[in-house]
Amino acid sequence: MPRQPTLSLVIPAKDEQDNIAALLTEAFTVMRDYPEFEIVLVDDGSNDRTLETARRTAAVLNGNLNAVRHTHSIGQSGALATGIRQARGQWIATMDGDGQNDPADIPALLQKASSVNQQDFCIAGYRRNRKDTPWKRFQSRLANRIRNAFLHDGVPDTGCGLKLFPRATFLKLPWFDHAHRFIPALVKGLGGDIAVVEVNHRPRTEGVSKYNAWNRAWAGIVDMIGVLWLLHRTRVPRIASVAENADEQPITDHA
Repeated sequence: MPRQPTLSLVIPAKDEQDNIAALLTEAFTVMRDYPEFEIVLVDDGSNDRTLETARRTAAVLNGNLNAVRHTHSIGQSGALATGIRQARGQWIATMDGDGQNDPADIPALLQKASSVNQQDFCIAGYRRNRKDTPWKRFQSRLANRIRNAFLHDGVPDTGCGLKLFPRATFLKLPWFDHAHRFIPALVKGLGGDIAVVEVNHRPRTEGVSKYNAWNRAWAGIVDMIGVLWLLHRTRVPRIASVAENADEQPITDHA
């Protein structure tokens, strides 16, 4: 039986056949010295050959690919949830499937995570120099400022697809459509640590974005209200003692 990988890179993708081969090639190349590494690709109901291209690329590279396909599209958050539940790694890295995130940034996220002492944490990428249109950059800056003013997650770019967190942490989070944009806030609500790493950002070379100003703005407002409610209602337990048998002395937390 193969050893369990310690890191799973989860990539949601829809209609990205022209981007996915290059992205997987980069990711497997960057992580070639990291033997316990897998990529979990979730094809979110593509109408092209995204899945076939990914499988062919992984076979040529002899890369460890776990490929999953939805029968119909349920959105990026749903695809991420599927991939993370299918993943075998203790740590999860996430990345968009359009090629704008750079796999070369994964080691920096891993290095940052190695210095975190908390059980629950999220390392969030920050695209300081975004390669998008001025209008899209304006929307993103405004949305991030509003979100941070209400949620205080301390992340300047929550829309960046590059993130790293323990799989066990993710499984504790409430999940809903568009939840991927609120992972840092939800992890912080658990009492987890949040750290930010500046990452590269590249222009999209093929295909089209799945988002527009309307679905970003409306979904963001509704979801932020929901996240505020969740954080307000979240209570993190601190265990004082544990006793498996009544005759045994309780194990007490003196912290």
